[in-house]
Amino acid sequence: MAYKKNTGFETSFRTQARVLLGVAFLSLAAGCASLPSGEPDPEDPHEGFNRSMYEFNEDLDRVVLKPVATAYTDTLPQPVRTGVSNFYDNLTYLDTTINSFLQGKVVQGASDLGRFIVNTTLGIAGIFDVATYMGLERHDEDFGQTLAVWGVKEDQYLMYPVLGPSSVRDTGGIVVSMLTNPVFYAAAPVAVPLGILQGVDLRARKEGFVRFRDEAALDPYLFTRDSYLQNREFEIFDGNVPRRSIYDEPIEPTPLPGNPAQ
Repeated sequence: MAYKKNTGFETSFRTQARVLLGVAFLSLAAGCASLPSGEPDPEDPHEGFNRSMYEFNEDLDRVVLKPVATAYTDTLPQPVRTGVSNFYDNLTYLDTTINSFLQGKVVQGASDLGRFIVNTTLGIAGIFDVATYMGLERHDEDFGQTLAVWGVKEDQYLMYPVLGPSSVRDTGGIVVSMLTNPVFYAAAPVAVPLGILQGVDLRARKEGFVRFRDEAALDPYLFTRDSYLQNREFEIFDGNVPRRSIYDEPIEPTPLPGNPAQ
């Protein structure tokens, strides 16, 4: 998925605001209606487990993550936080590069590789987003999106402890993202502080979504779930989600040649 050209530290929250607004409406509707008693939601058959994991994550966030992220935001000036965000975006950008090629987006993949090289070198390990100013736009691809392009069907929603929203299909993306992250291969004295700082930076960038959710949603769990599912569809179709009737079957991306639907 391509991000609109702008400052390097902007996140997908701004570019996908329309998704969030749509989810706010869905959450309002979900708060006023429910399935018959004992009938599981087909999109969320593990809702009981998922809700318990959601509550665990919210407790962890309230006690640990949010206070630390707030202190991080209050202590460090915006330019420093931007540099930290740029560093981690670049550090994990090989994941996007590899999956661009795996999805058959050769031109985009070449651009992503160029972006990674430019920011790693001229951008001093990615602290400065030089590539954007050179016309090498940032994209967001992962192995979960690749599996969808290859024809793996939409599947069951899952809420993981600490990691947050996912699905059976997107679990593969979590694994590949971990394996393509250089921090995974670093020694513990390096990996642990880098991993902690990355978590704090991600939580700080997520604050806008959390505030919006808490203000707009009657049921924050449903809001989180529906926003995740809609955003994943948005990413899989590169922002060009086909219009369809509410009575239509879910639309899956067209598999690449040589990769039949599974």
